[in-house]
Amino acid sequence: MSNDLAGVWEVALSDGVHRIEFEHGTTTGKRVVYVDGKEILRRDWMFKLVGKETFSVGKSDTKATINIDAISGFAYEYTLEINGKSLKKYMENRSKVTSTWVLNLDGTDCRVVLEKDTMDVWCNGQNIETAGEFVDDGTETHFTLGDHNCCVKAVSSGKKRDGIIHTLIVDGTEIAESTE
Repeated sequence: MSNDLAGVWEVALSDGVHRIEFEHGTTTGKRVVYVDGKEILRRDWMFKLVGKETFSVGKSDTKATINIDAISGFAYEYTLEINGKSLKKYMENRSKVTSTWVLNLDGTDCRVVLEKDTMDVWCNGQNIETAGEFVDDGTETHFTLGDHNCCVKAVSSGKKRDGIIHTLIVDGTEIAESTE
């Protein structure tokens, strides 16, 4: 990488946390996008220094756009949008539609993500096969991580504002939810 690094963002998706880096050569017109250290887009000799660069991030090909705006003279502002929303708005919305737990199993760090709308479970970037069942107080989604029995319990909070509470249980022990 050169010294034209203009922006760096960390984006938490179901398949992991991705690092997006953007180089902008304002004298050469060069634009380079890296995702997790891998170059995924390069444009040389762009005469228009402002504009947008759109690309995909992660296993679900989430749409990302870097906006390049002139703020004064030769100063530029770089903003990242995910699925058409500012990164801040996207992450706020994401916390409503997913639950994330970070735990250590057998010496390995595991990042478990539940997509509340589909009930898909991801662990360290892999979509996990699950079995769902209805129980007296809600639902249980069962899966295994290595030799460990895991379950996401979904029960009503009894309050409309709080909605459904999702809890991860591993080998009978409740795991605290992570805030990303």
